[in-house]
Order: sequence, then C-alpha cells, then structure tokens
Amino acid sequence: MITIILIIIGIYFIFNFKDHNFKRAIDACVAGSQKLDKPMTLKEAKEFCEDKILNKD
Repeated sequence: MITIILIIIGIYFIFNFKDHNFKRAIDACVAGSQKLDKPMTLKEAKEFCEDKILNKD
C-alpha cells in the first residue's frame, strides 16, 4: 500500500516539475538577451530563446 502511495507522489512530482529546467533556461536566455547592444523586448527575447532552445540544430 505504501509503495503505491509513493509511486503516485513520485508521478505527481514528475508531471508537476517536468518543465522546470526548460523555464529556467528560457529565463536565463531572456536575462542574457537584455545585455546585448540592441536589447529586445521581453516578448521578442522569449520567442527567440524558445526557438533556439527547442531547435538545437
């Protein structure tokens, strides 16, 4: 019984925090883009960073 409860709690944490690293990477990229010679707006920077992170070509 306790094993099932631990599995359910584990699955909850996995689904709840699965995008945590992605969001941190986006935040870091957006913060870095603000220090460029030609800073972007927050929306432009977020779109640019999401595109670059998702398409690691």
